[in-house]
Amino acid sequence: MTNRERVLVALEHRQPDRVPYHVQFTIPARARMAQYYGDPDFEAKLGNCFLVLSCHPKQTWREVGPGLVQDHFGVIWDRTVDQDIGVVSNQAVTPGNVDTYPFPEPDQPALWERIGAAAAAKGDRFALAQLGFSLFERAWALVGMENLLVAMVADPPFVHRLLERILEYNLRAIARACACDIDAMFFGDDWGCQRGLIMGPRPWREFILPRVRQMYQAVKARGKHVFIHSCGKVDELFPDLVAAGLEVFNPFQPEVIDVFAAKRRFGDQLGFYGGISTQRTLPLATPAQTREEVKRLLDEIGRSGGYFAAPAHDLPRDARPENIAAMIEVLQGQ
Repeated sequence: MTNRERVLVALEHRQPDRVPYHVQFTIPARARMAQYYGDPDFEAKLGNCFLVLSCHPKQTWREVGPGLVQDHFGVIWDRTVDQDIGVVSNQAVTPGNVDTYPFPEPDQPALWERIGAAAAAKGDRFALAQLGFSLFERAWALVGMENLLVAMVADPPFVHRLLERILEYNLRAIARACACDIDAMFFGDDWGCQRGLIMGPRPWREFILPRVRQMYQAVKARGKHVFIHSCGKVDELFPDLVAAGLEVFNPFQPEVIDVFAAKRRFGDQLGFYGGISTQRTLPLATPAQTREEVKRLLDEIGRSGGYFAAPAHDLPRDARPENIAAMIEVLQGQ
C-alpha cells in the first residue's frame, strides 16, 4: 500500500497493512533532531503519510518590531519566547468595530495556485489543507482571550457577529481549498485545557457548534474528509462532533483523554490522530518505555483501522532526542 492508500483504508475503519503515521516538530525540536541524526534533511526520510498545506498566506506576515510579527488579520504576535506561534500583543477587534474591521481577502490567487500545485504533486501522501485558528482561536486572537470569554456572557451579540464574519471567511477558503486536489480539510481550533473546555459546554454549543457544523458540511458536500485539531480534554464533545460530520480527531492527548476507552466507545464512528504522549513519555521516559507505549498504541488503537499514529502535538523542545528516535524506529519498523 502507499501512504495515501493506508490513510483511506484507515478512514473506512478497516485494517491497513500498517498503521499510517505522521511526525511534526517545533523549531527547537527539529534543530535538536537534525543534530542528533547528523542530517538536516532527516524529515524527508521519515515516511510521513500526510502532506499538510497551510491555507494561510504566510508571505503576508510582516515584521513590525524586534521579535514581533503581524499576521494577515492584523494580529501582532510576540515571538521572542515561542518561535513557532508567539503571544498576542494587541487587540484588533472591539464591539465598536466588529462590523467594519477589515478582514483579509480569502480569494488570493497566488495562495491557491501554490496549494493547487503542491496538492497535484502529493505523490503517495494524503493531502490535508490546514485551516488553523479556524473559529474560537481566530476570535480570541482578534479580541483577547479574557475579553472573548467575558463577552460570551455579557455581550453575546458581539460574539455571534464576530464568529459569523470568521465563518464567512472560512467558507470561502473552504470552497477554494476543496477545488484543489486535496483529500481533506484539517481545521485547527483549541477548545480545551487540561481539565475540560475553556468556555464550558453550554457556550461551546451556542457559539461554536452551529458554525463548525456548517464548515464540516461544506467540506463533505465537496467530497472531502474532515479532520479537527483541538487540544485539551474535549472528549465530552465527541458525540456532537460526530453528528456534525467530523471524521478524525487530533491530537488525542493521553494525558487528558483515556485513549483506549475513547477507541472502545467511539472507534467505529471517529478516527483518531495522535496519542503518543508529549507531556510524559517523550520528555521523561526511557527509549525502551517509549517503544513499549508506541507499540501498544499501534496494536490496540490501530486495530480495525481508524488510527493515525503521531505525537500528541508538534514535538516540543523538551522531548528527548533518543525517545523521538525510538518512536520513529517503531513507526517505521511496522
